[in-house]
Amino acid sequence: MKRKIIRIDGEKCDGCGACIPNCPEGALKVVDGKARLVGEIMCDGLGACVGRCPVGAITIEEREAGAYDEREVMAHIARQGPAAVQEHLAHLKEHGEHALMTQALAFLKEAHPALPPDGKTSRAVDFGLPRIGGCPGSRAMSFAPVPALATTARKEFSGSTPRASALGHWPVQLHLISPRAPHYQGSDLLLAADCVAFAMADFHEDYLSGKTLAIACPKLDEGQDSYREKLTALVDEARIASLTVITMQVPCCSGLVRLAQEAVAAARRKIPVKSVVISLQGEVLTEKHH
Repeated sequence: MKRKIIRIDGEKCDGCGACIPNCPEGALKVVDGKARLVGEIMCDGLGACVGRCPVGAITIEEREAGAYDEREVMAHIARQGPAAVQEHLAHLKEHGEHALMTQALAFLKEAHPALPPDGKTSRAVDFGLPRIGGCPGSRAMSFAPVPALATTARKEFSGSTPRASALGHWPVQLHLISPRAPHYQGSDLLLAADCVAFAMADFHEDYLSGKTLAIACPKLDEGQDSYREKLTALVDEARIASLTVITMQVPCCSGLVRLAQEAVAAARRKIPVKSVVISLQGEVLTEKHH
């Protein structure tokens, strides 16, 4: 059948991945350093990803393509949790896709009656925990960082000087945290790209100590619109005092800084924001106040 569908110019695409979190249907992935349309039946042709491409590599064209399958899309999105479901429903509503909305809600009623939890189609993010499946690892917990004295057993076996963890709460993945958790109230928040702690030997002592933590990957994580809304909620509802964004020197990591800046700009409160870039060897390359 002939229908509207996106086209990606491989010559222009630099593989930054900025389009991926802005495809509600999950039809895009970075493959071999380029963004690819990996599921024609999951592309609705509405172009939510088009304006997010910094190099203009994505356009909409009309051509022969497999029919869009809303049920297949919903099966994919439902696995990502309530926030992703509500984002997709809001996406359909904004574009007036009432027939697809009916299909989506019918699928949810049949396969996932608990999603979305309130039946609304707003962009409100479900900040409550636990999420689907009630995973106990998602339960918000606050605790005192482990004192060095409590880790002396390691010294007996390895001979090394024990170091204390500076982490004072759980969970830390940005999809799982709740801005309503008490440990975020009035805190200084550190938003770190996933790889930073592995590259930087003194991450806990130099950056995490005295701060709350959230981690995310700007290239691979899905549902990043909910990241933006959650960070805005941390500014306005948790009233965090400051935000430090620490990323790797690789190009795709810059997306996390942009996301944080957009979230803070959308907030009612204004807070200081600092970005730190770490080299692949764990050295501090730049520190910038925004």
